[in-house]
Amino acid sequence: MSIGPIPTIPNPQKSATACMRLRSVSSAAIFCCCCYVVGAVVTSTGITVSLGDVSYFLPPKVVASISLSEDVKRMLVSGTFVPFTVVKGGDYSAAELASVTAKYLEEDDVFQEGFLEGLYLQGENHTLSTSQVQIQNISASVITGQASQTLNPGPYFMSAAGEVYEAWRLYSDTNGAFTESAIANGDGSYSVLPAGILGQRIAIAVPSRLYYAKTEEKPLAGVRIGIKDLYDVKGLRTSNGNRAWYWLYPPADATATPVQNLIDAGAIIVGKMVMSQFANGETATADWVDYHESFNPRGDGYQDTSSSSSGGGAGTGAYAWLDVSLGSDTGGSVRGPSQVQGLYGNRPSHGLVSLEHTMPMSPVLDTAGLMARDPILWIAAAKAMYGSNMTFSTAYPTKITTLGWPTSADSIADSLLVDFLANVTSFLKANATAFNMSTTWIEENPTVDPLEALLNITYPILIAKQQMPLVRDPFYRDYAAKYDGRRPFVDPVPLVRWGWAENSTATVEEAVANKTMFMSWFNSTVLVPDAETCSNSLLMYVGSIGDTIYRNVYRDEPGPPYGFGEWSVSGFSEAPDFVVPIGEAPYNSSITHHVEYLPVTVDFMVAKGCDGMLFSLIESLYEAGILKKALAGRSGITGGDILFRRGVGVWGDMRE
Repeated sequence: MSIGPIPTIPNPQKSATACMRLRSVSSAAIFCCCCYVVGAVVTSTGITVSLGDVSYFLPPKVVASISLSEDVKRMLVSGTFVPFTVVKGGDYSAAELASVTAKYLEEDDVFQEGFLEGLYLQGENHTLSTSQVQIQNISASVITGQASQTLNPGPYFMSAAGEVYEAWRLYSDTNGAFTESAIANGDGSYSVLPAGILGQRIAIAVPSRLYYAKTEEKPLAGVRIGIKDLYDVKGLRTSNGNRAWYWLYPPADATATPVQNLIDAGAIIVGKMVMSQFANGETATADWVDYHESFNPRGDGYQDTSSSSSGGGAGTGAYAWLDVSLGSDTGGSVRGPSQVQGLYGNRPSHGLVSLEHTMPMSPVLDTAGLMARDPILWIAAAKAMYGSNMTFSTAYPTKITTLGWPTSADSIADSLLVDFLANVTSFLKANATAFNMSTTWIEENPTVDPLEALLNITYPILIAKQQMPLVRDPFYRDYAAKYDGRRPFVDPVPLVRWGWAENSTATVEEAVANKTMFMSWFNSTVLVPDAETCSNSLLMYVGSIGDTIYRNVYRDEPGPPYGFGEWSVSGFSEAPDFVVPIGEAPYNSSITHHVEYLPVTVDFMVAKGCDGMLFSLIESLYEAGILKKALAGRSGITGGDILFRRGVGVWGDMRE
């Protein structure tokens, strides 16, 4: 590989800063700023390079050094980086090397043919003696020398001094799913990624998947996860969807328990993700003021993402390079984004994982849930996050209870739902029975108000009257203390909800009592614990049917989230509620004037504490072919470039 001329660096005695740009004829370029300030300590925060048309971030930590021969050193130019590939040592022929690297290209979105310009066989058990080998129609230079540390297989960059750096690919967050990028500092804390690329959004860096091997201790090794911006991550600021909050408080000094559990299992945290303000339900574009809602990748690309875990749903639906996102669900904030983006998502049994260092909305309703396209990866992440609080079992109920299920195939969505119920019923050898919760409640509780009246204001009372003293009041106090009595800006939805709750005479105690009354009835009548199957029944209801919620529509002013419905059953009963995608339905888009497709999903519920059984059932349905992976892109079924955004780079953003 030949190296082009090096630009002259300004004399440090005449210039406070000097920047240089080095380019090689192989189109590997480095952008580096070197600062010369008397008395200042300069610390590297990493380097951005390009290889072909793909941008990479090189973390500042050198992972190894290779003792290069003087002949090789003379071929290199100081300040440049050489891409190369590490292969585990072995008795390889050129054909076998070609097979190994072809697998790298297939499995890893970070790896590309440009890394085949150099080849390093890790270890001593190899017999390749030639200095050049032909791989994938590329003449690869064989790098010799002893590495100071064992290197995992995959792509790397090497300096002229033989210092080896990992290659982290940079992606643009084109759907606006992230509030901030993140990269680990190596001491348990994180920093904002100091890099940016084309795309009008922040850049997210992801490491090569080839670096990681999953183990019993690290089942999530190399799994890329985004974190909703109400969970603290040590070293990063938390916004809770509010700009004033982000700047008022310092970076977190601890990491929230659900996040730490994922990190401990080997997950790679790549960034904090967009959320609606203080986890309230906001609709694009009307309610979002401080920050803009993420863009739903499905269909015409201009549908609401649902909230409050908006960024997690949008990012997981849009990006093949993002594996899992961590959201929170108080009244549907994981389930809603999962439904409208066609993802696997779960609201767990209440209390399945503790929520230290997490912004509260309503402690009696708050839960931590995950979203993913791949159900097996989703389950693995859940095992790591919930740990020993979740017990898995494979004895499944033979009774299915349905809520509001279609009985005839009057539309594409109805046809999908009818067929899916038939498949699940057949798989479980079960009987399905339609159930009317409201009617049954009245029959069994004749002296009590109907559910719709009893629980009409339970949810808005719990979320507003619990959040005000926990979040709003200390926020207002701290902001006023810093800014001469001023009050920070808050979006319309939380303001309306808090204002309504202040004027309501209903109390949290009354709301909790009504919730408890419903929970006691539901958990002893509808989804009852069972010694053999954990839950006596599987409850199913319709999640989404391809309905549109356009983000360019003028809407009425927001109000309190009154009412009782299928969405609130899980929160009030504390039972798990999981979303699964089953297909998609067509609609005539007013944006594209074309037929587009949106997800159709189903919600499963089982008795409280039976999360492990439900995860096992979903895995069994996947293995039986009844459920499938969702794809990233315009369609969860066929993938495809998101409208108004082309896939870029070696893989393109949509490749699964």
